[in-house]
Amino acid sequence: MVTDTISDMLTRIRNANQVKHQIVQIPRTKICIAIASILKEEGFIEDFELYNEGKFNYLLISLKYKEKSRKPVICKIERISKPGLRVYVNSKNLPKVLGNLGIAIISTSQGVMTNLKAKELGIGGEVLCYIW
Repeated sequence: MVTDTISDMLTRIRNANQVKHQIVQIPRTKICIAIASILKEEGFIEDFELYNEGKFNYLLISLKYKEKSRKPVICKIERISKPGLRVYVNSKNLPKVLGNLGIAIISTSQGVMTNLKAKELGIGGEVLCYIW
């Protein structure tokens, strides 16, 4: 049993990227689906699919690579807020990741979104991770 599903998801993606796997299997939760949909919208992954195997539910994520060199699109993926130390920001202190070349995924009262969308809406929340 994994206690931190977000860290588990990010670690699985990071490890699969390093060995250049095409597909990653992740236990399905609502927060993992929300993060995967943001990664797809922002162009960090190809696609994701919901998969059932008996009584277990999984999320299959298809990773994205650049050209023939197969260099991963995700250079770095870093967990910020952890179960032992939560990191919250208000709308004025939203993080800029690599001068807005990367994204921060924020959990807000209106759902999980990127730092840019949260800034548009003028809301803050818990900073889940940085991706670039």
